[in-house]
Amino acid sequence: MLEVFGETALSGREIVGLLALSLALLAAYGLHASQMARPLLRLGLFRIRTFRASVGGNFFTRLGAGGMPFLLPLLYQVGLGYTPIQSGLLIMPQPLAAIAFRLFIPGVLKKFGYRQVLLANTILMGVSMMLFSTIDEQTPAWLIVFQAISFGLFSTLQYTSMNTLAYADVGENDSSMASTILSTVQQMSLSFGVATSSLVAALFLPDRFTASPQEMILGLHRGFLVIGILTIFSGIGFSELTDTDGDNVSHHHE
Repeated sequence: MLEVFGETALSGREIVGLLALSLALLAAYGLHASQMARPLLRLGLFRIRTFRASVGGNFFTRLGAGGMPFLLPLLYQVGLGYTPIQSGLLIMPQPLAAIAFRLFIPGVLKKFGYRQVLLANTILMGVSMMLFSTIDEQTPAWLIVFQAISFGLFSTLQYTSMNTLAYADVGENDSSMASTILSTVQQMSLSFGVATSSLVAALFLPDRFTASPQEMILGLHRGFLVIGILTIFSGIGFSELTDTDGDNVSHHHE
């Protein structure tokens, strides 16, 4: 059902209604699973603090960050007038930086630990998203590339940290179920991220057939600020972690 959020023809009220229905269906499944002896997704794993923080962080962080692939092409192509090829080239440094930085993530986690990394990096990731609201017709291409690289670094550190933390305290017998739950939440969060960005677009973007590029850019700037703030607030879930959580994976304090 969440696929319809990609249709920007929906009004803000319709998107909010569908989002509320989706959340209600998730809550209904949670109630159903708690009453079954062998549920498809064993929600009892959420009693583990590190697993709960990881899965919750995955979901809420991606609510904001999941909208970036939706909003960035709009900014580059509709707002700034770049061609699709130019837009793709401006976005490409993000995944390249993410791939390159993965080699250094174990060292970062070992030095600072999961709690400090996730609390600080969530803020940095949100700020890097908000900085895209400064891009306009006068912004040089090198600065856009630099911002894409920065966002790629922060996002890969965030996702890798959250994903590895999920298995820190999960027993061997539960690792398969933990992987299933984490994968399911990641897939749902992608849909909800598109839903969030579509809602932001419905709230702030004018009609593209009558609006000027400057009005489109202004609306997109507001969108980046909203999803950036949402990402920063998603870090609240990591505050329940202790300084030693995940040390068996990161080797922090050794």
